[in-house]
Amino acid sequence: MSANLRHQAASETTSFAFIWRQLFQSVPSIPNTVDLSGQVALITGSNVGLGFESARQFLALNLSHLILAVRSTQRGDAAAKELQAEFPSAKIEVWLVYMSSYDSIMAFAKQCETLPRLDIAILNAGLSQLTYTRAEETGHEITFQVNYLSTALLALVLIPILRENRGTTSPARSSLVGCDTSYYTNWKGTDSEPIVEAMDNPTSFDSWEACKTTKLLLLKFARELIWTCGALSAEEAVLYVASLVLGRTATVGARQYVDAVTVQGAESHGSFVSEGRIKSFPPIMFEQHGIALQNALWDDTLTEFAFIDCKRFLA
Repeated sequence: MSANLRHQAASETTSFAFIWRQLFQSVPSIPNTVDLSGQVALITGSNVGLGFESARQFLALNLSHLILAVRSTQRGDAAAKELQAEFPSAKIEVWLVYMSSYDSIMAFAKQCETLPRLDIAILNAGLSQLTYTRAEETGHEITFQVNYLSTALLALVLIPILRENRGTTSPARSSLVGCDTSYYTNWKGTDSEPIVEAMDNPTSFDSWEACKTTKLLLLKFARELIWTCGALSAEEAVLYVASLVLGRTATVGARQYVDAVTVQGAESHGSFVSEGRIKSFPPIMFEQHGIALQNALWDDTLTEFAFIDCKRFLA
C-alpha cells in the first residue's frame, strides 16, 4: 500500500524520477485472462480523450454495459455511436452529469441506484482553467470545484451503490483519476483560512498550481475516506487514485485506468497507482503538517457537503 512506501516518497519528486518514468516505465499490457463479460462500468468525462479510449478498451475486454457520463448529450451520443459501431453487442448508454453542479451529481447518483449492478466507476472528469473562473452554482473556483469537490462528492455518494449493487462476490472498483503532478505541488496549506476559502482565493490563483494541488487534495480525501472513516472494506469495493499518465499515447494512458480496475488487487485499496504499480504518496502526506492538513481538509469537505447526510454514505 502507498502508506507503507514512505521511503520512496522523496525520490518520486525528483526530476530524475519523472524522466525515468517517461523513458523506462510504462503501463503493462492487460492479461489475456481479463474478461468483463456481464459487468457494468461508468466513466465520467468519457466522450473524448483518455475517458473515451478507456471506454473502448473496456469494451474490448467484453464489458457488457457501458455508461458514458458526459455533460453534452450531442457529444456523448457521437461517442456512443462510434463505440457501438465497433462493439455492436455491448449495451452503451449516455447519461448526463454536470460536474460543476451538486444537484446534477446527486441526480446522477440517483440514476445509478436503478442499475441492477455496478462493477466499475472511473471518475475521470477534470479540467485546467487558464483564468480564474467561479462555478455558477456553487461559487467555487472551477478547477477546485470539478477536480476536487465534485469528484469527492461523486466518489462518496457512489459508495453504497458500489457496495450493494456489485454483481458477484468480487469487490466493485472505484478509481479517482489523479496525477503524479501531485508530487510537485508547491502548496503547503494555510493557517490563516479554511482550505476551501484558500483554494477559492483569486489573488493567489495559478492555473498550473491549481491543477496540481487539486490532485493532491483528491489523494488526501481518498486516504481519509478509506482509512480514517472505514467507509468500506476491500472485500466490498476497492477505491484508489489512478494516475493520469502524461506524455504518453491515448492508448497507453487509458490502459492505466483499465489496469487499475482489472489487474490491481485488494492491496491497492486506498493507494496511488501509476504505471501499473502502487506508488508512494507525496512526501507531504507523511509529514505531521500534511496529516493535520488532511484532517482539516476532511472536516472542510464534509462541511461543504452538509446538504447531504454524509453519515449515511460513511456507515
